[in-house]
Amino acid sequence: MISISESAQSHFVKLLEKQPEGTHIRVFVVNPGTASAECGVSYCPPDSVEESDQQLPFNGFAAVVDAESQPFLVDAEIDFVTDQMGSQLTLKAPNAKVRKVSDNAPLRERVQYMIDAEINPQLANHGGNVSVVELNDAGVVVLQFGGGCNGCAQVDLTLKEGIEKELLNRFAGELTGVKDITEHQRGEHSYY
Repeated sequence: MISISESAQSHFVKLLEKQPEGTHIRVFVVNPGTASAECGVSYCPPDSVEESDQQLPFNGFAAVVDAESQPFLVDAEIDFVTDQMGSQLTLKAPNAKVRKVSDNAPLRERVQYMIDAEINPQLANHGGNVSVVELNDAGVVVLQFGGGCNGCAQVDLTLKEGIEKELLNRFAGELTGVKDITEHQRGEHSYY
């Protein structure tokens, strides 16, 4: 579920030496599965471990993860890097904002996951988003744009050259096309 680099493990061991015996680390997600999801690491004294927590053993400590955070920490990585600017603990959790779906999940769920995890973060830079409205029997995914994408002059380019190419490549043999059903109304919200 979570990989912790050797340097991060050493860093945690040093920090935990100064804590009461039996203290581990807790890795968690606040607001999991939402756009405002944030990941964190804290000390986890023995008396704060819940029955539903998962304990992942590492060198000299365990990473404790609560049940709610577990699916959002799949493929998470913790590293401790030192450069000219100093030392820094980094935590990357690509599934914190969106629960990862299995490779054999229904096609619509896999398409929406890919949109939420990869496309919407890019569109969010312009205040936009896109979601799956329908997936028809012909393999055409019907999308609805929102936010800054609604009324944007570049929406056709974004759809055809970006989203459609990526979806058809990723789901080759499963998807045949992409259609936009948004009634684009230009307004103050539109990205120019």
